[in-house]
Amino acid sequence: MLKIQKAPNLTELAYQSVKRHLFDGKLAEGSKLTEEWLSTQLGISKSPVREALNRLETEGLISIESRRGAYARKFSLKEVKDLYELREVLEVHAVGIVEITPELLADLAASVAHTEQHLTEHNVMGHVEEDVRFHNLIAAATGNEELRRTLENIHQKSLICRSKTYYLSSGTATWSHTKILRGLEDRDPAAAREAMREHIRYVRESLLKFLEEKEAAAGNVA
Repeated sequence: MLKIQKAPNLTELAYQSVKRHLFDGKLAEGSKLTEEWLSTQLGISKSPVREALNRLETEGLISIESRRGAYARKFSLKEVKDLYELREVLEVHAVGIVEITPELLADLAASVAHTEQHLTEHNVMGHVEEDVRFHNLIAAATGNEELRRTLENIHQKSLICRSKTYYLSSGTATWSHTKILRGLEDRDPAAAREAMREHIRYVRESLLKFLEEKEAAAGNVA
């Protein structure tokens, strides 16, 4: 990790730094997150680190256990299934109620182009961030702030689940996002909803298959 330069809101910077390392897989699931180690890595005191960890725990991104400390969260198969079932319901609903404007369509088109570029350049974090941006643009365009906030948290949990498996579905990202965009451009909510449903289900099934095989392999070794 890079040390954080002194700034007014060290808690926010610590929060963003730890979260980013959870998303890119540098903090593996189950890794212990001690205040002392993190404060040394980030070059700040323990107090903002402690506040950042409490915030991450509240959002369900890490686990804090009494007398054991904080750990990078490990999602069970059931938790992954539940998460993606909820994500499908909410994202399909969101894309069907967005306010379609020229600005939204232009932003989504630019996002698709950026995603394609990141994939061509094998820029994993660039792709991840653009993927989140595409879905956040749609959520924000619903005008429903509660829905937007809920989906933002679900996206973050999804990123942790997929931190080492983006390659499983990254090849279809541009095609899937383009299909969603076409539905919106055509002012066809049904087509946009179906494209979103296909997209979420493909990601979910790819991830679950990988996790099930991984679990089975671990069981055979044991």
